[in-house]
Amino acid sequence: MRWIWIDRFVEFADGSHAKAIKNITLAEDHLHDHFPGFPVMPPSLMLEGMAQTGGILLGKVNDFNKVVILAKVPRMTYHSWAIPGDTLTYTAKLIDVRDEGGMVEATAHVGDRLVAEGEIVFAHVNENVAGGVRIDQKNFVFSMRLLGVMDVGKAGDGAKEDPTSGNP
Repeated sequence: MRWIWIDRFVEFADGSHAKAIKNITLAEDHLHDHFPGFPVMPPSLMLEGMAQTGGILLGKVNDFNKVVILAKVPRMTYHSWAIPGDTLTYTAKLIDVRDEGGMVEATAHVGDRLVAEGEIVFAHVNENVAGGVRIDQKNFVFSMRLLGVMDVGKAGDGAKEDPTSGNP
């Protein structure tokens, strides 16, 4: 199972906020077990989608030169569920950036319906202290083509749209 829970970014403002979407389909294995006869997106995976949106937003602040990990979730409230056919829109707003990490306010919506909201705290990890295991987040982001999900507004021919052109 791949551990990428966003399909693409639809908005990305460096150092400010980001919006990503996740289309939920019955092709996803976890929905067949959660729950049989009533498939819903597990809240833990929605949290991961919000964390990936916020973590990439924080990572971009330092050009992915610092390892960003989810440290804690001080507040998260689930108001509703998401089912196959829904598009989850994750929004992360960067509210604190420090040398030690950062924090985002995050929401998940299906259309106008609020599904979840909360705060997520991230830590910057010194990879030399992390058991001697080298974590090359920049390579991870690039090799997994995660930055590709940041290509907003691609035209039909695959060319990246110039956001300053004013063309819709």
